Amino acid sequence: MTDFLNIPPVIWKDLQQIGTTFLLTVLIGWEREQEAHSAGLRTFPLVGMASCSYLLILGDHPNTADQSRVLQGLITGIGFVGGGAILKEGVTVRGTATAASIWNAGVIGASVALEHYTIAIVLSLMNLVTLRLLLPLKHWIDRKQDGLIRDDHPKD
Repeated sequence: MTDFLNIPPVIWKDLQQIGTTFLLTVLIGWEREQEAHSAGLRTFPLVGMASCSYLLILGDHPNTADQSRVLQGLITGIGFVGGGAILKEGVTVRGTATAASIWNAGVIGASVALEHYTIAIVLSLMNLVTLRLLLPLKHWIDRKQDGLIRDDHPKD
């Protein structure tokens, strides 16, 4: 039986990075789950952790070309996953914010893997702010466009 405390430091570092990615993306997934969107609590951490892990498997000293190829593949692949969250119902398109958030979860994971923790934290927080705090503004704009809010200002 392997002694749990004798795990090499590189494994602890990888576990910390994957765990950090999980925490930063599960918050976004939780928000989406509360709004009953097609992707939520499970999708966001999985996308983030996979993105983080794809870059971590390159090792401690990857070359720029390898990182670039992995990032290009992640951008394309996550775009495909996010596309599945977009639903068209008649003239209405729903899920674009969820799709963009899925893409953002991938960038959060990549940022953590590349040790750009500030970027990952800011992206996570700004994603939450955008989804939660801008929602009332979006509803107001939608109602105004539907003619439910009148402009009381006379037109010149």
